[in-house]
Amino acid sequence: MSFSRRGLLLGTVAGLLGCRPDAVALQGEWVGASHARGHRLRELKSGALPAPQVRHRAQVLILGAGVSGLAAARGFTRAGVGDVHLLELEDQAGGNSRGHQMGGLRCPLGAHYLPLPGEQAPEVVELLEELGLSRVESGRRVYDERHLCHSPQERLFYQGAWVEGLLPPAEGDAATLDQYRRFARLVEQVRSELSFAMPSLRARGSAGLARLDAMTFAHWLQREGLSDAKLRWYLDYCCRDDYGAGPETVSAWAGLHYFASRHGFHPPSEETEPEPVLTWAQGNAWLTERLAMPQRERLHTGMTVLQVEEQRHQVEVLAWNEGMQRVEQWTARTVVFALPLFIAKRLLRTTLPALQSAAEKMRYAPWLVANLRLREPLLQRIGAPPAWDNVAYGGGATALGYVDASHQGLRPQAGPTVLTAYHALPASQRGALLSEPWSVWAERVLGDLLAVHPDLSAKTERIDLMRYGHAMSMPVPGLHTDAALQSLSALKGRLRFAHADLAGYSVFEEAFCRGMAAA
Repeated sequence: MSFSRRGLLLGTVAGLLGCRPDAVALQGEWVGASHARGHRLRELKSGALPAPQVRHRAQVLILGAGVSGLAAARGFTRAGVGDVHLLELEDQAGGNSRGHQMGGLRCPLGAHYLPLPGEQAPEVVELLEELGLSRVESGRRVYDERHLCHSPQERLFYQGAWVEGLLPPAEGDAATLDQYRRFARLVEQVRSELSFAMPSLRARGSAGLARLDAMTFAHWLQREGLSDAKLRWYLDYCCRDDYGAGPETVSAWAGLHYFASRHGFHPPSEETEPEPVLTWAQGNAWLTERLAMPQRERLHTGMTVLQVEEQRHQVEVLAWNEGMQRVEQWTARTVVFALPLFIAKRLLRTTLPALQSAAEKMRYAPWLVANLRLREPLLQRIGAPPAWDNVAYGGGATALGYVDASHQGLRPQAGPTVLTAYHALPASQRGALLSEPWSVWAERVLGDLLAVHPDLSAKTERIDLMRYGHAMSMPVPGLHTDAALQSLSALKGRLRFAHADLAGYSVFEEAFCRGMAAA
């Protein structure tokens, strides 16, 4: 008799779900992004577009109200341009940094933290100061501790117990410790010899960076003799966490950029504190909600853009109003594409060679974000206490661990909470993510976590899932140094581009600074 691993997993989880208290069925649903709206562009463009029923004018029209679109609106407004409008596909601004609520508890639907920005991202520094998150005291920048991630910050489930940090322990393993130290030296070497910056648009191009961008990270690791299983697991986790793909897919530039543009790499023998990060119960939605607030009267949600045509003195945009079920026309002097390049390519009526070329090189990672509402705290295993970020060593092939939405709270006793689990999926699962019911994916999420928390199923009241078919661009070899991407970044005419796609990967600093740059 034969059976599949997937069949065994689902059977096991189904049995556990069947033993839930009082035989209450698990509740949940798909939330957030509407794939039907996203596909409407394809459906309506296949035939003749209906005539617009309403016409609008604007000085600047921004397509997309994610981080880059909101940043572009901020930039234009600060430059004195008052007539700025945004068209957003969904009912809520924020893009990959939106938030959710379960039983009165806030939780993220995507990005959930922001590292403290450096001097290469003055736009982000200025934003955080304006929002009251930081200030300068005696010539030194300090951050509001209420918004810095509380301790303990990270833990790893390793060999049946929780340990502090996410780097697998190397005690008594001289070979692993040697490889940790060797990788740390190599990171410092490339940092000193080459230009790495966050955001990457502030880095200086060089032949050395181009060589790193031309090969995969896995190839570079093999070339440098870095084969230790613990190190390779950690680097695979880091790449999937930031880029949605592992070292076999992303470039060596991207793999090293993860460390070289920020905090470096520190072997366990060094006494170092975890990198400080800002985080909130609702993740980076805390930031996007505040970015969207000044634009609320000019932010038009539920608008599916169908076509963009640049004319001699203006740009005409056709959009489908999801609420009114009609086509509307917008005429603007300047249009900013603050949306993924593969979508921008579909919208332009006249082909733009640089856009066509860049879009063809992009590869996007599907993601699944699952929020699990728990009625009571989980039983604690031996080792490190509950942390904000919790990861299992050698866990599921797609699992990236979970964060606790209540970790930043100040309540004296633990109670109901929401755990947000992240899965970076292979492109081959994009179709299944769309076609299979939420309950199937909920079972998979639980299956990945049951080895760490056997009591999770009995204490989970509800699971709401967010699916991203094209969550983020993967920095495949050759993308970072692609001339077409650089050309799009430099456009300052009637058509402008502002999106993290221009960096080849998706993080807040890239999206925000490129939105400000477009303005």
